[in-house]
Amino acid sequence: MRRSRDGRPPRRRAAVAAAAVGGALLGLAGCGAPAPRTPAAGDTVDVSPHRCGHGWRHPRPGTLTFTLHNSSGTAAETQLTDARTGAVLGEAEGIGPGAVRTMRARLGGGDTYAFVCFGEDADPVTGPAVRIPGRTDGGGAGPAAVPLTAHDLIPPALDYQRWVTTRMARLVSATDALRAAVRAGDIPAARTRWLTAHLAYARLGAAYDAFGDAGDAVDRTTAGLPRGLRDPGFTGFHRVEHGLWHHERPTTLRPAADRLARDVRALRTAWAGTRMDPADLGRRAHEILEDTLRAELTGRTDYGSGTGLATARAHVDATRAVLDRLRPFLRTRYPALPALDRRLGGLARTLDARAHHGGWTPPARLGRTERARIDAAVGDLTERLAAVAALCDVRRTP
Repeated sequence: MRRSRDGRPPRRRAAVAAAAVGGALLGLAGCGAPAPRTPAAGDTVDVSPHRCGHGWRHPRPGTLTFTLHNSSGTAAETQLTDARTGAVLGEAEGIGPGAVRTMRARLGGGDTYAFVCFGEDADPVTGPAVRIPGRTDGGGAGPAAVPLTAHDLIPPALDYQRWVTTRMARLVSATDALRAAVRAGDIPAARTRWLTAHLAYARLGAAYDAFGDAGDAVDRTTAGLPRGLRDPGFTGFHRVEHGLWHHERPTTLRPAADRLARDVRALRTAWAGTRMDPADLGRRAHEILEDTLRAELTGRTDYGSGTGLATARAHVDATRAVLDRLRPFLRTRYPALPALDRRLGGLARTLDARAHHGGWTPPARLGRTERARIDAAVGDLTERLAAVAALCDVRRTP
């Protein structure tokens, strides 16, 4: 199993297991009207393909908790949809034979809804359309989002790949400059050029998992290496970082810088033949800052430079690069997009304030209040971006 840059196994799918999507969609209600205090009990609805939607006998407006029952002999999943637009208000996956699951959704008066059921190796089945009593007021239902397909996400994924390709030239150039400074024995220049090159790599955050072994060689840490800092498998930016900030002699550091330059060029060559999974784009938007909170802000990836906040700032740029490709979909699906943009801008300004004369305040030297404010800002953004990941996850459609 390929491991992530700090030695952890790759994460499972973000924010779309079973009821998580329904929870994420319902959580968006905080962007508009407040949710009712106590959801009303709904009917028990059959979600097996042969009886999809049967059992919904008491439709009413408001926030309801449905009991979903799979009466078939195979696993099933279901979506509660707006019958007119196909927008999904709730979703549940992996409901085993005979199993029961709950789903919560807010329904609007005068609107019409239907359950869509998906069995294993079977075409989706749309249950009976159910109209909710009352008058349509335009604000009673939701939140909901029209599902995205893999076909929808192909164009933004290809655009992002092209964007990464153009940045690869900058990365190679910056790494070559770092190598030249190390070979010349100019440590102050090498430290400056190391940061420039490393941030160029950090801004490609959404492509990391697609880099494969070539990416591991460029940005691995000592996690999982038997001999730690002395392990021959410790290569890449952090190996050079450790040498530059721990007074390693240039003659012994040169091989590591040479290796890094070669590996970055190999990464560029490998990338030319790589194709990102379009379904990864939304998840990466969430994972970039999640990694920042867990690694850069804790110092787990600091090997002497103290530039974790600079890397965090580069990760803000990396997150924006992904959101820009998803923006056409999010404008109609995520009402909190303007607030998300404002929060990203606020975090960028906060981090920029920690840059002084070409250097950065190490995270370990932040005051308690300042550290808590940055952690809270990144944590808030990871929660908001989890909803983006849920909304942009590829779903089966009727």
